[in-house]
Amino acid sequence: MSHPDAASVAEAAAILREAGNVVVLTGAGISVESGIPDFRSAGGLWEEFPPEDYATVEALRRDPERVWEFFRALGRGLVEPRPNPAHDALARLEQEGHVHAVVTQNIDGLHRRAGSRRVIEVHGSHHELRCEGCAARRPFGLADLEPGPAPTCEACSGLLRPDVVLFGEPVDAIDEAIALVEGCDCLWVIGTSALVYPVAGLPALVQARGGAVIDCNVEAGGIPGAVEVCGPAGRTIPRIAAAVAGGASEIA
Repeated sequence: MSHPDAASVAEAAAILREAGNVVVLTGAGISVESGIPDFRSAGGLWEEFPPEDYATVEALRRDPERVWEFFRALGRGLVEPRPNPAHDALARLEQEGHVHAVVTQNIDGLHRRAGSRRVIEVHGSHHELRCEGCAARRPFGLADLEPGPAPTCEACSGLLRPDVVLFGEPVDAIDEAIALVEGCDCLWVIGTSALVYPVAGLPALVQARGGAVIDCNVEAGGIPGAVEVCGPAGRTIPRIAAAVAGGASEIA
């Protein structure tokens, strides 16, 4: 379905206009149109780099050189992509006071680059490196993409790794995300199946309090009880944003 249904766009926009506190939850689907494929999709990174071999904290400590092959492949895929119209629309809605915060499962940094200010990156960011020894941080540079030994910290010589959550590590930012969601009256879910916990539990928290959930995905049926708007994020989110700002005339 290439274009969202006008009635569902209008329904979602009406909810967003009336809500006093809107939190957005995004996943891989919002960044596909920026050229970042879903890891789990056909041809995704998990086919070449199985997560159990490359994306666990145990694998990193056991063979950092091998795991850095995965980090570099991932990093090369994040150099060129730019925010797409969906990211831009959310940033504008925040500036206009319609969106309180964005909680994202993505590590691509595109929400911040689009201008969103309050962004909770529950899985971290691939654009920053963190030392396993002293926790010092520095940007992930183009030189880090070149083949060679795993980079080390200038301060303590400890192993550097992207500041992302690997399998087997706690999702520290989830507490802040939960606090935001518990205080909202509308959760706007975009581009995520919301099947992987702990993030998968966020829609139910809102619904249990009587709040609304809007689910924008390519396919319907992801979140029971949600208002659904089906279509690619790059088309759907700007249309909803225009309707929020301008009313029903913007969606005809």
